[in-house]
Amino acid sequence: MGMMRYKGYTGSVEYSEEDNCLFGKVQGLDKGTCILYEGNTVDELKADFEESVDSYLESCRERGVEPKKPYSGKLNLRMTSELHSRVAAFAASTGMTINDFINKAIINELEHDCVI
Repeated sequence: MGMMRYKGYTGSVEYSEEDNCLFGKVQGLDKGTCILYEGNTVDELKADFEESVDSYLESCRERGVEPKKPYSGKLNLRMTSELHSRVAAFAASTGMTINDFINKAIINELEHDCVI
């Protein structure tokens, strides 16, 4: 699955063999908010994605409501108690909070192993 980005929103790029078209959905919004788009070409898909985001933002502005942001920035992370203990001890030994340590580790991993 591919991804597109526009005005802080990330959208998926998928293909429907049944409908012979491209389609997608804005990622990271709560269950009550859904932004969908489609197209027959990549250019059409991108244009509909951007138009759908713009339409959503305009609709929020007209209604006087704050647009939903993709991803809240809060993440409930599960790990073994042993790993939690090791993370806490290491973070404390370096003067960091657990949150700072985990953020730094994720950033480091993304910079070295991923292309985003």
